[in-house]
Amino acid sequence: MGSTTEAEYAAFLEKVKRTVYLDNLSPQVTEPVIRTALDQFGNVKNVQFIPNYTEFRNIPHCALVEMENSKQAKDVVTSLHEFPFMMSGMPRPVRARAAEVEMFDDRPAKPGQRIQFRWLDPNDPDFEVAQRLKRLARKHAAEASFVLKEQLEQEEQLANQQEETLKQNYKKYETLEGIMSDGTAYRLGRRYDVRIHDD
Repeated sequence: MGSTTEAEYAAFLEKVKRTVYLDNLSPQVTEPVIRTALDQFGNVKNVQFIPNYTEFRNIPHCALVEMENSKQAKDVVTSLHEFPFMMSGMPRPVRARAAEVEMFDDRPAKPGQRIQFRWLDPNDPDFEVAQRLKRLARKHAAEASFVLKEQLEQEEQLANQQEETLKQNYKKYETLEGIMSDGTAYRLGRRYDVRIHDD
């Protein structure tokens, strides 16, 4: 792998500035859905989904969306902060923020930066630090899994509640439509001296 030049890294940083990180996307969201949804803010150049390797279920996922320029990217972030924005799957509002360098798996190495690694001997003072970091990472994964489970349960309850409300509203609409179409409303209006308008 060749070393990164200053110009290549500067071009990458410009790409980061015009990229938006979208989170809490429904599993049904596809690249065409994102392109269509964000088309109102400008031209979407590229969509890259970020895979989640820790959970293997129907979970929200995230994506890096590259816009044509940094102003369009800022408009997306601002609008999605101000208003609930749904994409393919209520009741999951999409969250957006500016992308960061660390989010790109294909990011070039920073010029002049070298990454060194080595195996640690158990007697090395850094070995205990590495062990603590490993335990912390496992704890974080367990906590994230728990929070995700709670979030999915709440979303399922909300979806069921919305479905029930929709069914009730549809029944009310059907009842009103039936009363108006069979003349019952007009008969009741005459009986109680109330004028019924068609509109």
